[in-house]
Amino acid sequence: MSQDVAVVIEHLGGKIADIVFEMLGTGRELATSTGGKLLAVAAGQGLAPLAKELGAADAVLLCQGAGLEPYTPDAHQQALAAVLTARAPRITLVGNTSIGMDLGAGLAAALGWPLVAYCRGARLEGGTLVATSQIYGGKLLAEAAVAGEHAIVSMLAGSSPAEAGRAAGASAVEEIAVPAGGPRRVRFRRLIQPAAGDVDITREGVLVSVGRGLQSKDNLPVVEELARALGGTVSASRPIVDQGWLPKTRQVGKSGMTVKPKLYVAVGISGAPEHLEGMRGAELIVAVNTDANAPIFTVAHYGVVGDLFDVLPPLTEKIKASA
Repeated sequence: MSQDVAVVIEHLGGKIADIVFEMLGTGRELATSTGGKLLAVAAGQGLAPLAKELGAADAVLLCQGAGLEPYTPDAHQQALAAVLTARAPRITLVGNTSIGMDLGAGLAAALGWPLVAYCRGARLEGGTLVATSQIYGGKLLAEAAVAGEHAIVSMLAGSSPAEAGRAAGASAVEEIAVPAGGPRRVRFRRLIQPAAGDVDITREGVLVSVGRGLQSKDNLPVVEELARALGGTVSASRPIVDQGWLPKTRQVGKSGMTVKPKLYVAVGISGAPEHLEGMRGAELIVAVNTDANAPIFTVAHYGVVGDLFDVLPPLTEKIKASA
């Protein structure tokens, strides 16, 4: 049985997703435990420049063809399934992202391998893979001992530092022939980019982000005033954007923007995995929430258990007074 660990390389527009480097770091730890090699597996077209960024892997396996660019679930699942069948890694890591959820589920079904999703950690205990998943919006952690010779693990963003998967130097690159594949039910039409907004929150150094705890659009000025005092910008979790209280360009999370400000203040945000995926990389995270068990406190450096309407006004005044 192969003891290798494979990482599926997610990329879009010629750029590797940050979560890939996190998984390469986790994959290296797992490969050390298994005694196998760390394989980076990518499907697409024109991947040679990307391979140069994957020095943390022992080998980079590229499955390239015109039919694999742009991304469609069917085409990539068929190509990756052929590679994984041939190499039969002990553990395969995919990102718990929009693309990764497509691929992970499809590969598990095609290969007949077990899939553990929403994972924030994976390790080997006595030769058995143990994966830790976040469930119920991150309020509970569940450990699954995975039986069998192969497994697919879908990793949440922010589960490990991306720096651990970045390494200088070139890995051995191997070209894999594109399989003929079966019928493809999904066809790419066009990529719709979000319209430019009044600000680019990915470039802001300070973000005050608001969630369901805001209760009403009429309460936005309370958050905006704190953001102004800090010299920052207001952003939001998905429920606020879905209500139409702030534009899509202000949304942080898996279906919004990934941000890495110097300061991220999460106000009335419970901390669902989809939101945490977009802001875990902030240098300093401060959370305000009435629920002491809210998942946001698991990533916050500082937290206040309290009502935002009791906390924000005096905090804003303190900041203004010290300016």
